[in-house]
Amino acid sequence: MLRHSILTLALTAVAATAALAQHTAGGGIDTRMLDAMRRAEAAAPVSRALSNALAANSIDDLVRSRTAAANMPRHFSVETSRQAIEDQKSSGRCWMFSGLSVLRADFARMHHDTLAVTFSHDYLFFYDLLEKSNLMLQGVVDCAREPMESERVRFFFRAPVGDGGTFCGVADLVDKYGLVPSCVMPDAHQGSNTGRMRSLLASLLRQGGLELRRMVAQGKSAKAVSQRKEAILADVYHMLCLMLGEPPAQFTYAHRDSDGHVRTEARTYTPASFRDEVVGRRLGGSFVMLMNDPRRPYHKTYEVEWDRHTYDGTNWCYLNLPMEEIEPLAIAQLRDGRKLYSSYDVGKQLDRINGYCDTDNYDYATLLGTAFTMTKAERIATFDSGSTHAMTLAAVDLDAAGAPTAWRVENSWGAAWGQAGSLVMTQRWWRDYMFRLVVDKAYVPEVLLREAQQKPTLVMPEDPLFLPDE
Repeated sequence: MLRHSILTLALTAVAATAALAQHTAGGGIDTRMLDAMRRAEAAAPVSRALSNALAANSIDDLVRSRTAAANMPRHFSVETSRQAIEDQKSSGRCWMFSGLSVLRADFARMHHDTLAVTFSHDYLFFYDLLEKSNLMLQGVVDCAREPMESERVRFFFRAPVGDGGTFCGVADLVDKYGLVPSCVMPDAHQGSNTGRMRSLLASLLRQGGLELRRMVAQGKSAKAVSQRKEAILADVYHMLCLMLGEPPAQFTYAHRDSDGHVRTEARTYTPASFRDEVVGRRLGGSFVMLMNDPRRPYHKTYEVEWDRHTYDGTNWCYLNLPMEEIEPLAIAQLRDGRKLYSSYDVGKQLDRINGYCDTDNYDYATLLGTAFTMTKAERIATFDSGSTHAMTLAAVDLDAAGAPTAWRVENSWGAAWGQAGSLVMTQRWWRDYMFRLVVDKAYVPEVLLREAQQKPTLVMPEDPLFLPDE
């Protein structure tokens, strides 16, 4: 028996070596290639000076344009009322900050800026994490017959719960759970520094997911599996109460103005009644999510499969449009004094010191003696670019013909960052790195509203452009 096992191992090793040789033959780095690279490097005498500079300095410091920031637009012909800038700190909740920023701006506008309110992020984040936990566990149950190695099962176990999301999440959560003021449920340390909390929740969910898979494999009844899932979610609820605080069912609140002066008598609210007062409408069905994805046909709708809202809410569905058709809708809503949820690949060509985005901020190509020539579609397809961060679109500058030349967004990195918490972007940067825009249906032409009702094409959640904003 031992001799047979040793022989089997030996044959397996030989087969693996042969397979490796087959894969690498003609595809590796050989001495000829290395010699050619060395000769080319020796023929470039400027490389030594550049190497010395790069060894002692930041790449961005070496290639930052001296004139770009000086030419940064500072006037915007269409501008919404400014509001206090918030700070998401060490969390990936930009989508929630931007979504709630739009809602509090709408509230202030309804009251002619005589009243101001800030909403609790931890209140919605509590339920967001609870629903994401349910998505993971129920998804594991629904895919329990698939092997652990399947891409879908790996999708749930790889990242059981995260901070990210889109405006769809804000709409679903507000409609379902209501809102509370920030003073009623202030951000806890774990809400602003989510890393350890997410790690612990992920471990609990992976453990629970394995248990549920075993129950299905053992032929346990659907009722028994469901009851066990509910018990695991109860553990999640308990952990969230400890780390974020338990969401209030009722509270007393008096409205104040932007200077903090009390302007109304204190009243007793539930989260639902407070939402009804400050939002005044159902968010679901009131907006259209627009995307710019040049890889896919325009004027078609797409829905993300196994989206965050698969079991709890309305799946993320968007209408794909070219940038030149998205821009007039944004301008129309801004002209009416209303801010918009928007998202970008904010890390590209970002001057963090000045809070300025322009495609000419950094000349990496000249420094490195190469060229970066991919189109927007090619960058998305190769995971080189995609939506990474949500911000609140607040202003646009138009030329004499009414065409946009620059945009301004309110960010959620604190008021000390950038332009007093805002970021300015040129039109050319906007077209390259803006991806998502949420427009109220009141500003969307009827023809586009009809297009938004088309049966959507399903998009896999691993698609490079459809990861949640963080």
